[in-house]
This record gives sequence, C-alpha cells and structure tokens, in this order.
Amino acid sequence: MQSVQSVQSVRPVRPVAVPAADAGGRSVLEGAFGLLGALERAQVAGLTRLAADCGLPKTTAHRLLEQLVDLGAVERCAGGYRMGPRLFRLGQRWQPHPGLRAATWESARRLAQLTGAMVGVNVLREGQTLVLDWTAGEPDTVRDRLRHDVVWPWFTAAGKVLVAGAHPRLPVGPQPAAWEREAAVVREEGVAFDREELVTGVCCVAVPLKGPGGVTVAALSVVTDSGHRLDRLADVVQRAGRAISAGLRSR
Repeated sequence: MQSVQSVQSVRPVRPVAVPAADAGGRSVLEGAFGLLGALERAQVAGLTRLAADCGLPKTTAHRLLEQLVDLGAVERCAGGYRMGPRLFRLGQRWQPHPGLRAATWESARRLAQLTGAMVGVNVLREGQTLVLDWTAGEPDTVRDRLRHDVVWPWFTAAGKVLVAGAHPRLPVGPQPAAWEREAAVVREEGVAFDREELVTGVCCVAVPLKGPGGVTVAALSVVTDSGHRLDRLADVVQRAGRAISAGLRSR
C-alpha cells in the first residue's frame, strides 16, 4: 500500500493556462499579488469581495485564485479564501541581511529570559516597522495587547532607530517637526524609546543592529509594560545589540 506522502506527491495539478494580461491590461503577476494583498488585509474573503477590492473581473479573479490554491499560496475555507501554508513557509525563510536570523536568535532568547519581556528583531520596509521575529519572555504581560502584529508604523522605538540611521530621504510619510532633533539624539545615544506612544500600557526600548561598515541593518527591541524602568532596560539591550552587531560583522 502506498503511503499518504507518496500518494500526495503524485497528485495531479490542474494545468495552468493564463493570458499575459487580464481584461484591464494588468499583468497576471499584478493581479495575483493584488489578490494576495487583499487577502492580507481581509484575512478571509469571498470571490466577489476580492475581485472588487482588486478591480478585477470575477472570472479573472476566480482563475487566479484557483491557480494560487494549486500552488499552495492560497487555500479555500468556509468564508471563501485565505492565505495558504506555502506563503507562510516562504516568508519564514526571508531575511533582509545574510545571517541575521542566525545571529539574533540566541541573544534574543537570552534577553527575553533575562528581562521577562518580549524581544523583537525589526526591519524597515515600505515606510513601516516590520517585525522579523518575536521572542516571548516569562511572564508575558504584553502579548495580548500587541496581538503579535508584525507590521507597525515607522515611529515605533525600533522604527525610530532604523529611520534615524537611514538615508535622509527615506520615504516614511509625514514626520513631526521635532523629529530631526529626536533623530540626532537617537544617533548619538544609540537607543530609542516608546513610552506608551502607540499602545496604552506598552513601552519599548530599541537599539540598532549594525553589519559590515557600521550600516544599520535591523533593530533589536524589548517590549514591556509601563511598570518597567526603560532607562535600566536600555543598558541591557545595548549590550545585547553590540554583541549581535559583532556577530553580524564577523559574517
């Protein structure tokens, strides 16, 4: 008797036959990524809503969605469609700098144990703070309030560190009038803070992670409740950041 794995491995995949562009002149890739973006926002949605959100004919949207299902990028569910496991697996492999995940994993784990806080490794993409990895401390006092979101505005503590060390014309949207002065302080002190600026009861300390040439490639952040002294946490986080940066430079 064939094993389940061997049967699944030879399951036929529906042939893909698509035109170079849909009726509106958009490329197939644009249409497919538009649908994926709509699913990212909605989490679960039906064909009619997805087609309307993307400005695609329903027949085109249906064809693209079914092809994405065949590829494992989307899966069917009771509400219509949702993201598929293949995108999750591919996303877990992404890192913006070679060796970043390997260089940060052990230090982030130790920092979470030492502080009892959530530790994040963050990068800046499309004007937003993107959390590459979360490591939860014990006890975890802020997880429910953060909902483990992975995309935040640029002005998180981690985002401040990243924007302060980035190109001056980096597109991050409107900046407060006092930002230039604050950015200069962040660069000089090598640390940024969020004192309940985004989420009530949640505070954050972040430091830059620097690769070869001293270029900031990511930020290390510790997220905790408002009962902690951020100035005391800052020294611990800075030491961890320097150790990770040394590892990144050696790679």
